[in-house]
Amino acid sequence: MTGVEGRWRILPDRPIESIADYASFGGGRGLARSRDLSSEEVVDELTRAGLRGRGGAGFPTGAKWRSILRGGGQHHYAVCNAGEGEPGTFKDRALIRSNPYQVIEGLTIAARTVGAAEAFVGIKESFRIEMGRLTAAIAEFEEAGWLDGIGITVVAGPEEYLLGEEKAMLEVIEGNEPLPRWLPPYLHGLFATAPQLGWESHEAEPGHLGTHTSNPTLVNNAETLAQAAWILSHGADEFRKVGTEESPGTLVCTVVGDVVHPDVFELDMGTPLQEALDHAGGSRPGQMVKAVVPGVANAVLTSDHLGTPLTYEDMQAVGSGLGAGGFIVYDDSACMVEVATTLSNFLYVESCGQCLPCKLGTGHITRALLAIREGNGSESELDEIEERLRIVADANRCYLPVQEQNLISSILRLFPDDVAAHLGSSCPAGKRTIPTPKVVDLVDGVVTYDQRQELKRPDWTYG
Repeated sequence: MTGVEGRWRILPDRPIESIADYASFGGGRGLARSRDLSSEEVVDELTRAGLRGRGGAGFPTGAKWRSILRGGGQHHYAVCNAGEGEPGTFKDRALIRSNPYQVIEGLTIAARTVGAAEAFVGIKESFRIEMGRLTAAIAEFEEAGWLDGIGITVVAGPEEYLLGEEKAMLEVIEGNEPLPRWLPPYLHGLFATAPQLGWESHEAEPGHLGTHTSNPTLVNNAETLAQAAWILSHGADEFRKVGTEESPGTLVCTVVGDVVHPDVFELDMGTPLQEALDHAGGSRPGQMVKAVVPGVANAVLTSDHLGTPLTYEDMQAVGSGLGAGGFIVYDDSACMVEVATTLSNFLYVESCGQCLPCKLGTGHITRALLAIREGNGSESELDEIEERLRIVADANRCYLPVQEQNLISSILRLFPDDVAAHLGSSCPAGKRTIPTPKVVDLVDGVVTYDQRQELKRPDWTYG
């Protein structure tokens, strides 16, 4: 987990162990500058910088902050989303382990800017190391007088993938299950008393006077907030010195799977995908890259796409997406039917069940893929998959079923030979187990996947 060649903005070459250590790298300058600017001026700086959310969607950060600032209501909140659960990603956890101070500085700046007296960090309870580092950093910020009276609470949530969905995270902060709401946080935020589309309204938070109404709430992921702190410290023009016009700045990447040295590192936006794979040692000896999966939210990439620059616009141009900067590499020993089955099953199991087309559709798709994988499939299974992919995202509350559409349809389209070879026969490549690439640790080139994920049932219990 290192910055590339000693060049880093948010992911340091070595862990920052104290607030004094952080200050020696210029930490706190962004917060100090934000105190000298109006909220509108802070948002203008982020907008000029062109920072886009690093949680996956790539939404302009300045526009998001402005929507909360001007969102009305009596109470605003700010939330750091540290509930990273996308398969193939470890960048937020690597960042928090190495540099929690920049994340907390960014959250404090965000809260001050949108007028929030309270802020929260949502994180999985299983992230014990990260929780410890964040809690200690918050305590040091408070002792140093850097919080400006803003209370920051770390909220530990369950293991479910949907914890990282911003509407579900608000539910967890309020003490509920990670079930996505209908309306986004800028319309229906934390502890809002106004009911939304049949959802229960919430009792007013203790200690607050007056009505809460919609309570516009800012939710940014950990890397986005760290980048925002860097921009306020160094300026928009300096931020834009690397990257591209539409995708400026740096990106913290995770590369796992069939590579020599799985790793997390910070790269300039616009770096070719192949160069990112090279930082992870490239393919294993004697093998070649067959496919690269950008998390489970986007279409798969083939070996023909390895020259694609890592930007939002270039990844979109090749029919995929940058996502959260996590890349799962599969070499030519992997069967893509096996990959599709594994990843579809992950989305099926993690679907919350509130939207029946999603839960039933991902289940039907997974079972059809299982039949094909085992050599018991035919054209009828492919027809069923096609039909279910068409309707799986009907009335969706979150993006999960769209991920199923993007990923599974792309694998079937780009690897037809793998699919055809399975119809009526066993896998011609031989049985190779493809684990669910849900990362629980990544240290010194060794990645550890969550073994319990294979035992997880669609009702979120474990076998």
